[in-house]
Amino acid sequence: MNNAAPLADSKRLPWIDSARGFAIFGIFMVNLPSFHGPYFMYGNGNNFWGTGEPGLWQVIIDIFFQASFYSLFSFLFGFGIQIIYENLLAKNVEAPRKYMVRRLSILLGFGLIHAFLIWYGDILITYAIIGFLLLLFLNRKNSTLVVWSLCVLLIPTLLYSGLLFLASLLEDISNVANWTAIENANQNYGAGSWGDILSQNANDWLYGNQVINFLFTLFNILPIFLIGLLFARNKWLHDLQVHKKPMKKWWFGSLILFVLFKAGPYTFGSPLWFSLLQDTIGGIASAIFYVTSIAFLYHKFKKFFQLLGYVGKMALSNYIMQSIIGVTIFYSIGFGLYGKLTPFQTIVVGLIVFPVQIILSYLWLKKYKRGPLEWLWRCLIYKRRLPNKRKSNGEGAYEQIGNI
Repeated sequence: MNNAAPLADSKRLPWIDSARGFAIFGIFMVNLPSFHGPYFMYGNGNNFWGTGEPGLWQVIIDIFFQASFYSLFSFLFGFGIQIIYENLLAKNVEAPRKYMVRRLSILLGFGLIHAFLIWYGDILITYAIIGFLLLLFLNRKNSTLVVWSLCVLLIPTLLYSGLLFLASLLEDISNVANWTAIENANQNYGAGSWGDILSQNANDWLYGNQVINFLFTLFNILPIFLIGLLFARNKWLHDLQVHKKPMKKWWFGSLILFVLFKAGPYTFGSPLWFSLLQDTIGGIASAIFYVTSIAFLYHKFKKFFQLLGYVGKMALSNYIMQSIIGVTIFYSIGFGLYGKLTPFQTIVVGLIVFPVQIILSYLWLKKYKRGPLEWLWRCLIYKRRLPNKRKSNGEGAYEQIGNI
């Protein structure tokens, strides 16, 4: 029996789309400095941020954005995988895992195109590969999810942070930089041809995804995938009134860890050896705090969160759009602003672009049910052309939308 089909809009959770739209905003704010310059890839971020007012913007980004929003997006990815899997089981689809594998394989294809033809900072390849591992946990017990997430997150993070701390006692490791790589990036992205940019892009992707780097990414993302899976399985975000007590515990606990691990390091100089703890524990805590806060506040600020939801329903399309915009603004094939804006001006770019994305998403969703890439993704998954145009104005641009 083959009844596989995308999740109906009427079954979606609107606050999940709002959280996803919020994540898309935060990811762009974190990615902008990497579009602007090579320092966060090859070291010496102070070269870009400096001290004084520029340093203040770095602190704000570091506490409220860095590692928080890819963690939030990762949480929602794991959450969505569980919802989709349950939807396939409810429809008695034969071999539902093959649909999940196909879904992730197509996502991997999107990621390869994005990473090598648009921007090296792609996250889709990583999500697809780690997503295949996530499939191994779909039928595991809740206790298994908790134990695996804690062990995979804490053991390597604590060991690596301890080694960095010992290294910091022997020499200053706070400002290590690969100056040759920085100069190459400045030349190719700032003044190079299309071929130079693609070559540099491939080199940067390979550098950023070395085996050791990928392992640490795996140790960070898989645990938050599993937590998202756990939330979806227990329906904690589905009915907040029924699950108010556990949700309040998650909210309060994540807030404490958010403050301690994201802002806390600045009370003792924010040393480099603590950065992984700040990004992993602090990043995951802030992600859970953000998503639970949005869920609790959604109905009080519904109109505002619906604006985020327009972007969230078209998360893949908007994510790729941001990369195209970033390349156009900063690289030599576009406006050529690579390395030329101040930190504040770089942040302003994000504050201008995201409202434009809200407007474009709203206009698109007035006519279509899904974003262009979301629609293509589903057509490839289900091996048929799915209807996308809205039948009448009565359907509205914003329905009960939630998980991709």
